Amino acid sequence: MTPADTGASTVVDAASAASDSSGSSEPSDPRMAPGGPGYRRMSFALFLAGVATFALLYSTQALLPLISGDLGVTASDASWTVAAATGGLALFVLPMSALSERFGRRTVMTASLAVAVSVGLLVPFAPSLPALVALRAVQGAALAGLPASATAYLAEEVRPRALVTAIGLFVAGNSVGGMSGRVITGWVAQEWGWRVAVGVIGLVAVACAVAFRLLLPAPQHFTPGSLRPRVLVGTVRDHLANPLLRRLYAIGALFMTVFGGVYTVIGYRLTEAPFSLPQGLIGSIFLVYLVGTVSASTAGRLVGRLGRRGALYLGAGTTAAGLLLSLAPSLPMVLLGLVLITAGFFAGHAVASSAVGKTAQHGRAQASALYQSAYYVGSSAGSTVGAVAFHSGGWAGTVAVGVLAVLGVVVITVSGSLAARRQAAGAPVRALGLPR
Repeated sequence: MTPADTGASTVVDAASAASDSSGSSEPSDPRMAPGGPGYRRMSFALFLAGVATFALLYSTQALLPLISGDLGVTASDASWTVAAATGGLALFVLPMSALSERFGRRTVMTASLAVAVSVGLLVPFAPSLPALVALRAVQGAALAGLPASATAYLAEEVRPRALVTAIGLFVAGNSVGGMSGRVITGWVAQEWGWRVAVGVIGLVAVACAVAFRLLLPAPQHFTPGSLRPRVLVGTVRDHLANPLLRRLYAIGALFMTVFGGVYTVIGYRLTEAPFSLPQGLIGSIFLVYLVGTVSASTAGRLVGRLGRRGALYLGAGTTAAGLLLSLAPSLPMVLLGLVLITAGFFAGHAVASSAVGKTAQHGRAQASALYQSAYYVGSSAGSTVGAVAFHSGGWAGTVAVGVLAVLGVVVITVSGSLAARRQAAGAPVRALGLPR
């Protein structure tokens, strides 16, 4: 297929072809591959890191109605316990990625998890909403060391052909963490309140963090970089000058705007008529995250069959269909809508995030950090704007925000396809040294 068909840029396709022809994907490549030494341990370790990250990051999301009642605040105010955590991560992911370039991916990921789980054990004791929001912001900042470092670790330690699958497994851990955190907190909170619920999540995250550190193989292909601000600024400027990376960053942010808005508000909708569900059942709704686990882990095969842009179109279309179905005043239809939203989101996220690692030829941690920053800015925006839209226009307002974000994904993907076609058409002319 041409780059326009597969969704990859000409440069990336050329680099991949060179990599394949040189044998980097063959058994002689010393990096890890499925079935090879250390791959299973590495996959499970990063899966657990993903579980801990999302369980902690969104530990209050399913509990927002209870937090509102206990602290006497509105849905918009309570949503800041989610937005503060994702906002803290968005702000600190780039500095933390710079530390990982200097001190190593495994070191930074271990330190980040240690701080995040420690703060997680303090969250249940927050005396007020401002204190709770502050702790959640610190927790999000600590977790910033995980996403970009994990993606960079995989890009360095895993063979190119296995990269999308490996990142898909890490993203699958995100989905399991998000699901288990919300389900556990829902049922625990129904019996003992939201404070005990977030405390239990903190203990689960401690266990995941310990197992992660024991299982993750030491990096074999990491080369320390520089912490000089000029080098960091130059690397960031190079990445932001790349139009393909800019599009991927925007796509990640828009997908997460949908997801953050829907899952921040869904608890409020299901507590109201005509559903009036108890907290435990509302928490169980998040079992649909298992669909995300499947869609993220199969993202590699999806790209192989449809191409990168084809997979993004499918993810966007699935998400939009789910948003529209969720408008029905029927619980089965709402659940089906959530299934489609979740499947589309995690597939799109896995495709876009793996494309960042493949596109960046240097400073991979910074490239991934910029993606994660955009992604979690989208989460914070979705949580806040989605709650405000729900307050003013009900569930239809939240869905409208999501549909606009999905349209943005489609527009950006179409523009990328057109740009790839123009680039492919101009390549022969440039090869002959002729003016375009």
